[in-house]
This record gives sequence, C-alpha cells and structure tokens, in this order.
Amino acid sequence: MKVDGGLGPTLSQNLSTFGAQAAELQGAGYDGIWTAETNHDPFLPLLLAAETTTEVDLGTGIAVAFSRSPMTLAATANDLQAFSGGRFILGLGSQIKPHIEKRFSMPWSHPAPRMREFILAMRAIWDCWNHDTKLDFRGDFYSHTLMTPFFNPGPNPFGPPRVFLAAVGEKMTEVAGEVCDGFICHAFTTERYLREVTVPALERGAARGGRSLADIEISGPAFVVTGSDAGSLEQSKAATRQQIAFYASTPAYKAVLDLHGWGDLQGELNAMSKAGRWVEMADLIDEDMLDAFAVVAEPGRIAAEFKERFGDVVDRLSFYAPYRTDPDTWLPVLAALQQD
Repeated sequence: MKVDGGLGPTLSQNLSTFGAQAAELQGAGYDGIWTAETNHDPFLPLLLAAETTTEVDLGTGIAVAFSRSPMTLAATANDLQAFSGGRFILGLGSQIKPHIEKRFSMPWSHPAPRMREFILAMRAIWDCWNHDTKLDFRGDFYSHTLMTPFFNPGPNPFGPPRVFLAAVGEKMTEVAGEVCDGFICHAFTTERYLREVTVPALERGAARGGRSLADIEISGPAFVVTGSDAGSLEQSKAATRQQIAFYASTPAYKAVLDLHGWGDLQGELNAMSKAGRWVEMADLIDEDMLDAFAVVAEPGRIAAEFKERFGDVVDRLSFYAPYRTDPDTWLPVLAALQQD
C-alpha cells in the first residue's frame, strides 16, 4: 500500500515554505504528496514541491474542476507533468452547487455528465498536443475546436498526467471508473460504504469504458483518532467529531449516512450549521459513528487497523487527522503500512 502525505498551510501563509515541507515528506518515506484547494491555490505549492523532490508523486487532492475550463486546466496540468518529470496526478472534484455558483460565479448543472465531458475534453486537448491530431471536441457542455501552432506546446516528454476523480455519489463514482486513472475516496466514507456502494459503482463505470477495477488506482484519505495518552486521545476524538459533523451536515453526502440508518441526522446537523452552531454539532456524533468513519487506535495499532479495513481495497492511503500531533508518531505507521 502506498502512503501519501499532504502539504498544509502554515501560520505565515508563506508559499515559500512548501518546498521544504515537500522535501521533508519525501525524506520521511511518503510515496506521494497532495495539496487541497482550500486557502491556497492547489497547483503553485506542487510547482515548489517539484523543485525539491525527485521521486514522490505530486497530486491535487482536489482541484475544483468546475471553477475552470478544460483548456486552462489542461495547460496547467501539462506544465506540471513536464516540470515534475512525469510525477503529476491531476486530482479533480466537482465541489457543491453553492460554492460553484456563489464562490466561483460559475455555472452548475448535471455534475456527473459535465465532469465526464470535462475530462474527455482535456484528453482530447492533450491528444492534440501529443499526437498532432485535430482538436475537434464537441459536447453538451464544452466545445474545443481551435488550436493554432502558437498555442500548442507540443508533445509532453512524459505524456499526459494521470487523472483521478473524487466522489461520494454513485453517478460521479461511475464517471471515475469509466474515464479516469484513479479514484479519490472522500474522507467522509466508511468501510461499509466503500465496499457496498463505491466499489460496485467503480466497476459499473469501468465496464462501460471497457476496463476493469484493476485499471483504477483507489486513493483513500481516512480519519485517524489516536493519542499518546488519554488526554491527547480525547482531544483527537473531539476534533474528528467536529469534522465528521461538518461533512454530515452537507446534503450531498447524505447517502453515506442513509446506508447506516443515520440519514435523519443530516437534516438536524444542516439546520444547526445554518444557525452557526458549529461546536454543538460535534455532540451529535456518537461513538458508533466515530468508529465507523475513523480508525480509533493507539499509535502502534493504526497500521493493523487500516490494513484490516482497507488493505484489499485501497491502493494508496493518506491520514486525515484534523488535530495537532507529533510527526514522529506517523513514521512507524508509515513503515508498517508500506510492508507487504
């Protein structure tokens, strides 16, 4: 199993720190480094990471597709693929309607068919650049029919980047199975949802694309609750409950709760979020929910618990631990997970 780390924001919000962070993660033995589109652009930190690393994969986990066009994203991804020596993974996500319309001021409609077309449009653009084919992509949402030599970067010596897609719902997951190289599980998932809903949807999509599940690399960010003593364990439980409650308040993720019989909780949490009662929301996440969404274990048991839950399903894993912890805690976990 590959184990990935993440480039996170610093207190100074200084982009210059990301190169050093990336070098440290590579030195610690991580297989990949991912960035998220939160309070930083997801691509610029990876440019800096590419300068200070030589071996690790570099990916966006995720970049918001619908805030961009296939052409602009194809160009950015192509440049990072070349600059990193073929190590770039373009991890995409749709975001949700309010963010696309109200934060990015971009159109929202039919997210799964639009995403499928978005990715196919990018592939058509890359094919034009790499194989000198005529650019003639015409779809329901995107049309790309003009490419002159002045705007054509030519063949990428490392080929097009790998494309991963993040999803929770079945339709978007099927898109990943059909047209993507990899799938990014949302942290708000459970072992049961992954096995009973996600994997079958990936298989259906792969069958439509004439492929199999073996052609898709599955990446699984997962919640971890741990601590060196009772106090730090409770601190990590509280922070993780807060994050689970935040995701559970989102209507788009209700299907995960429904599978476990917790669907009614979504409406209650959503109402509390609209009232600004963010801290209180965590009190609704009981021990059963915490155990379903997170690996709760002492540091020495984390790797074994992960392998038991996901070892036969997930190809690469990253730790979703929204609390402060000693970095040295993760080095033995990292080594244990990477052992066959």
